[in-house]
This record gives sequence, structure tokens and C-alpha cells, in this order.
Amino acid sequence: MNTKLLRSTLLFTLLTMVGCVNNAQGEQSTSYGRYNNQPISSSSNAKYTNTSTSTQSGGVNQAVKHSLAYMYEEERLAKEVYQAIYKRQPVQQLSKIASNSEGRHIDAVKTLAERYGVVPTPYQQAGRYQDSHIQSLYNQLYAKGIRSQKDALEVGCMVEVTDIDDLDKYMAEAQRANAQDVLQTFDFLRKGSYNHYWAFDRGLKQLGISQGCCSLGSQYCHPEYPQNERGGHGGGRGQGRGQGRGMGMGGGW
Repeated sequence: MNTKLLRSTLLFTLLTMVGCVNNAQGEQSTSYGRYNNQPISSSSNAKYTNTSTSTQSGGVNQAVKHSLAYMYEEERLAKEVYQAIYKRQPVQQLSKIASNSEGRHIDAVKTLAERYGVVPTPYQQAGRYQDSHIQSLYNQLYAKGIRSQKDALEVGCMVEVTDIDDLDKYMAEAQRANAQDVLQTFDFLRKGSYNHYWAFDRGLKQLGISQGCCSLGSQYCHPEYPQNERGGHGGGRGQGRGQGRGMGMGGGW
């Protein structure tokens, strides 16, 4: 009897221990399975990946968004004021630049504006802008440009210098924000403006204005601008930077 009782006790103890081990293994398996479905490391990586993607595709700051919205308006102004003045003063530089370059500049900025959720001004009527400052500038430039061919070419100098000044500032903002696509697009626009500046400068010299754009004063006199910039509808390369202020920074001429 004692032997049987001892065997029964040992068997019961053994079965109890096995059950406890299996139960512990089951709990460990369940716990591992829960973390395996949503592992801490994977969750952290997923969060990092999402943040990285947002930074690359839609995370530009408000300063860069503002620059896109403003440059869209400014490129529109350049094209439209050149076309409007050309109807009164048929200067070939105005027509060629407006038709061959400015439309592409507008499209380039619009593509980025749409990519980053910046709704550009509806392109409804030429010479009409939501930004009151842009509207005032257009009116002033048009009033000057229709006076004579000289004035028309001078308007071109003024527009391009201001465009370069604004792009210099906005490219610095894009650089700080690491918005490489914005930086590259603005660099493309600036190279175009360099070439346009020299086209208007040559036009003035052909009229007998020996100083070209420099006849407008130091703020529009930029012999340091590179000529025939590649990527700006011309050949050659250059690294010059415009330093003129036009009639004010941040979009003024």
C-alpha cells in the first residue's frame, strides 16, 4: 500500500510539473506572438520610415511653401507683362522670352506647388493676381513698358534682377529645409533669368544705350551674372550670384 501510494504521489507530482511547464511555455508563446505581430523594433522602424517619407514627399516647411506660391505668381507676372507690353512695343526679346521660357518656368513651379499641397493662384485672366503686391507691380511695370522700346527693355532688366534676388533668398530657404527638388527647380529658373537679363541688356545696347541694364542704376547693374547658363535656355555654366535689391526684397522690384 505504501509503495502504491508513493508511486501515485510521484506520478501526480510529475504530471503537475509537466502541466506547469506546458502552461508557462504556452504563455511565453502567446506573449512572443503578440510582439511578433507588432514587434517593438518594427513599430519603431515603421514610425521612422513614415516620418522619412513624409519629409521627402510632403514635409516642406511653411517658408518653402510660401516661396512656391509666390514664385508661381512672379513667373506668371513675368510672362504676362512681357506679352502685354509686346502688343504696344513689339520688342522681340519680350515675345521670345515669354513664349519660349516663361511658360515652362510657370509649369515647373506649379508642379512643385501641387506636389506639396500649395494651391497656386488660379490661372484665369492674364494680368490679374490674388496677391495685391504682385498686382501693383504688374500695373507699374506695364505702365512703364508701353512708353517706348527702351522702357520695355528696361522693364525686362527690372523683372529679371528681382526674379534672381527672390530666387537667391528662396533657394537659401530650400537649402535649409533640405528640399532638394525645390532647390533644383529654383536653380533652373535662376539660370533662365541670368540669360534673360543679358538678352535685355543686349537689346538696350543695340538701341544705343551703351550701359545696357546698368543705365538703370547700381541695383540693376550686374556684370557678375553668368552668361549663357546651361539649364536656363542657353549654353555654358556659371556660378554668379545676383546682389541687387530691385525695389525691395521678398518680391518687390
